[in-house]
Amino acid sequence: MAEISAGLVKELREKTDAPMMECKKALTEAGGDLARAEEILRVKLGNRATKAATRATGEGVVAAYVAGDGRTGALVEVNCETDFVAKNAEFLIFAQSVAERVAAHDPADVAALSGLAANGGTVEEARRVLAGKIGENMTIRRFTRLEARGRLSRYVHGGARIGVLVDVVGGDDVLAKDIAMQVAAAKPVALSPSEIPAAIVERERSIAAAKAAESGKPAEIVKKMIEGAVQKSLKELALLEQPFVKNDKQSVGALLKARNASVAGFALFVMGEGIEKQA
Repeated sequence: MAEISAGLVKELREKTDAPMMECKKALTEAGGDLARAEEILRVKLGNRATKAATRATGEGVVAAYVAGDGRTGALVEVNCETDFVAKNAEFLIFAQSVAERVAAHDPADVAALSGLAANGGTVEEARRVLAGKIGENMTIRRFTRLEARGRLSRYVHGGARIGVLVDVVGGDDVLAKDIAMQVAAAKPVALSPSEIPAAIVERERSIAAAKAAESGKPAEIVKKMIEGAVQKSLKELALLEQPFVKNDKQSVGALLKARNASVAGFALFVMGEGIEKQA
């Protein structure tokens, strides 16, 4: 049996807000697998254990950039060792400059990005110089680039821990900003339920099946319970189906239709998402 450290229990609690003992039990059942323990908590505690994305592990920032014409933009996650450095002005300037280069040059990967020109050298050389000056390691973890069919709006939240780009066709700047804030708050994974990746659909079905199995109801009712729960979850994960954060009586899709607008695409980075700290 895997040893469950206090640090691992604390991390799961921070990700889910579940009670400490429930976190320990879930980790024990999962053999120390953090992701599996989170799923176990969702089965046992429902929505009380679904807020992982806003409190993911790791330190650093998400930089968001949109070119002046509003047609190209980028999100970049740059990681560091401590929260103190994540607030350092030079570190923030570096992250923003990296996002600008992604938008301008469309590099294929982090290696290509690192080789781009910057400050008389390359991005990698600038990273090394800054790391030496600050005295802390830093890495460019990931990036994404968008070319708009309409106009891009950007939004950064939580001390640059969440970054959003959204491509809105029609409407105005206020609507575009509202949609970007919606993405940051509700964290959709796709525009519509049909676009949600199969792996996520199967995860939601597995969780729904585990919950339904505990009901003790007949098989035909359990089947309906599972399908109902899955469809509800997929709507919560699809931007156009989500209740609008400023008016939960109206869906995002209905809001856009009323404003003669649409969303062509979006990108969302939550700083540290998927990184696992050492306990």
